[in-house]
Amino acid sequence: MTDDLAAVLRHRLVEQLVADDELRDPEVRRAAETVPREVFLGPAIYQPSSPPGVTVWTPTRRDDTPVDAWLRLTYQNQTWVTQLDGVLAEEAVGPVTGGSPTSSSTLPSVILGMIEQAGVARGKRVLIIGTGTGLSTAYVCEVAGQENVTSIEADAAAAERARRALAEADYTPTLITADGLRGHRDRAPYDIVIAFCSMRYIPYGLLQQIKAGGTLLVTLAGWGFGHGLVRLTVEDDGTAEGRFLPGYTSFMIARSHDRPPHGPLELLPGDERPSVIDPALLDDWSGRFVAQLAAPSAERLGTGAEQILLDVATGSQARTRTADNGEGWTVVRRGPLDLWTAIENSITQWQSHGSPHVSSFRMAITPHTQKVSLDEPHGPSWTLPI
Repeated sequence: MTDDLAAVLRHRLVEQLVADDELRDPEVRRAAETVPREVFLGPAIYQPSSPPGVTVWTPTRRDDTPVDAWLRLTYQNQTWVTQLDGVLAEEAVGPVTGGSPTSSSTLPSVILGMIEQAGVARGKRVLIIGTGTGLSTAYVCEVAGQENVTSIEADAAAAERARRALAEADYTPTLITADGLRGHRDRAPYDIVIAFCSMRYIPYGLLQQIKAGGTLLVTLAGWGFGHGLVRLTVEDDGTAEGRFLPGYTSFMIARSHDRPPHGPLELLPGDERPSVIDPALLDDWSGRFVAQLAAPSAERLGTGAEQILLDVATGSQARTRTADNGEGWTVVRRGPLDLWTAIENSITQWQSHGSPHVSSFRMAITPHTQKVSLDEPHGPSWTLPI
């Protein structure tokens, strides 16, 4: 009875994704109909609630939940967090206030969509960066053949949890516990590399593990929390180029590319002037991405008119507020890096081209540099921090 209900709910989810035009490839659809997501949620998940100003994460255990309720939760097209700050949901002793997700079961539409966008097919050798719960790896095993799949997870606890789930579901890909941004040369070269985490730039050693003509699908992100999903094709000469894709894909940043730790934030005095741009543009999906390109070493805090940027290495700051007279905005700048002027220039250039979505940008990689540019004649470009 339980298996029947799971199959029915899986089919409903697939039909929803097809109707929403989020699932097209017949083999990827078959994978979605086959893989039991409930196995990959594991013993527990964190469910969020949002009182004013804070998120409370409550562990929900499979054994404490009626079977039909757990399955209905499983087959929602929703991301379920499975680890917070390195603590798996099944190990939590009670609700957690705040906290940062460090592993999750991403909503199926995103995973399946990326498998389609990467061109995964039977016989293609695929490297997955960010095993997570193992669900994406299981889907790729179904499409490419498990003998062709290598999957890397940096977190040892998450990797072991995924290993158990994949074994329970009868999948036997090559599983590696390591920093996925280094790839895995022993199984290279790969036809396709898919990253289910985000990166600030593409490690060149990873690019060298992809065949000429092969594909890298990765979310470019940073400490400003801008995201853009880019599909790159590797060339014979070791360069790569490609376009950012439509939509709004985001992932947790890879551990080795995450923000450096720092102490309590101190808002110190600095030089004040009017802001040329509305700081709330940094809340816009594409505006945030453009701002991040201009100030890639800055961590972004705040929202709306009250943005805060902090460069840990130099102590540089920029913070904004509504002007005292209520007209326009004021920025306070401090430190050797003029973070806000760089962002203003970048945003102004973007606006002069019509404020396009991230999908209007391209990325190009050589052994010496990595650039993102607006895909227009004489469009602006930005060099990534390598």
